[in-house]
Amino acid sequence: MIRIGTLGLLAGLLPGLAAAADIAGTRAAIGRSLDAQYSHIDALYKDIHTHPELSFQEARTAARLAAELKALGYEVTEGVGRTGIVALYRNGPGPTVMVRTELDALPLEEKTGLPYASKARQMLRGVETPVMHACGHDIHMAAWVAVARTMLDLKEQWSGTLMFVGQPAEEAGGGARAMVADGLFTRFPKPDYGFALHVGPGPYGTVSYKPGVINSTSDSFLVTFNGKGGHGSRPHTAIDPIMMAGRFIVDVQSVISREKDSARFGVVSIGSVQAGNAGNVIPDTATLRGTIRSWDNDTRLRMLAGVERTAKAVAMMAGAPPPDYRLTPGAKAVVNDDALAARSGAVLKAAFGDKARLNAEPGSASEDYSEFVIAGVPSFYFGIGGLDPAEFAKAIASKTAVPGNHSPEFAPVPEPSIRTGAEAMSLVVLDVLQKK
Repeated sequence: MIRIGTLGLLAGLLPGLAAAADIAGTRAAIGRSLDAQYSHIDALYKDIHTHPELSFQEARTAARLAAELKALGYEVTEGVGRTGIVALYRNGPGPTVMVRTELDALPLEEKTGLPYASKARQMLRGVETPVMHACGHDIHMAAWVAVARTMLDLKEQWSGTLMFVGQPAEEAGGGARAMVADGLFTRFPKPDYGFALHVGPGPYGTVSYKPGVINSTSDSFLVTFNGKGGHGSRPHTAIDPIMMAGRFIVDVQSVISREKDSARFGVVSIGSVQAGNAGNVIPDTATLRGTIRSWDNDTRLRMLAGVERTAKAVAMMAGAPPPDYRLTPGAKAVVNDDALAARSGAVLKAAFGDKARLNAEPGSASEDYSEFVIAGVPSFYFGIGGLDPAEFAKAIASKTAVPGNHSPEFAPVPEPSIRTGAEAMSLVVLDVLQKK
């Protein structure tokens, strides 16, 4: 596995844009394309932000993006993997390059105070819930459309096939798998290279990347503790499932502190607890939903076994029937192709200088882009910052937390974030599609 120390040395070994003297000129041409289209991209971004949609419910979002790429001249197919879209543009012989964006948002009430903040609501598990683009997928979509046009503006510089993929249900998981199952790589050309990006709570204008494993696996679980309901004044006549749920929430963390190797990453989080609807009634059941994350499979398997065993032990201690336990395998770790990461990383370093940063370790979040990697697409997945650098520096200096992904206050600064994403993506795509 390649470990990049000095990217400047690698750049001298590469035949791509990173080794070319004209990378500044290429970036300037990308900038001119973005200047010409940015007012449209800004309006698109704000429209998407105002109208977010949950996983597999992204009908409006998908239709909007499909219309954008059709207008540019791409051959667009809708309804791939339920609500996904695929857009192709053929520009002579050469490799097929996939550029992916996510379409979905999160079940959160927005608290950013932005003038275009979301007030959208959708149904989730039978309950109406507020919806927000709290993970930055709206930034990704805007940059994706900008890259789609930029590549056409610069089409004299490259040769090959572009494959722009709008993927549903990244947040809930299953969207990438659904697209693959629906023939993403059989009905359409299988890409020679794949690219994706993600905005995060770093300074805008920066890009980050690494070869190899870049994030964690994520498995979800549901536990229902089966008790015996009763009156709150007579708990001895009941078996309290809320007590079991509370004990499980505390005890399951011993799997992390005592069962897994302390030198290896692993985390268990409980994100939903549902039980009863009256303060003086002990309910029959309590249901919890959570996630299990890790970087390596040995740690993952140990944690999966520990979580299930803890749930069963808690029920046994309470004299209750065994709990209903359901594990849903989720996204696997995204693994960047070493050679492509070295090549694309050198391009980014040459273009962005010290604002291009090599990550030392994987992140703890998860992402089902891994399904495309597992399907055999050599890929480069990288990050961009989205926050005002001065505000970010002030927060770091004062040790104040900044709102990050999945926070109801997460608000990337649109124009510099979108421009950075579009510039970086255009550069790495141009690099692998350059004419021989």
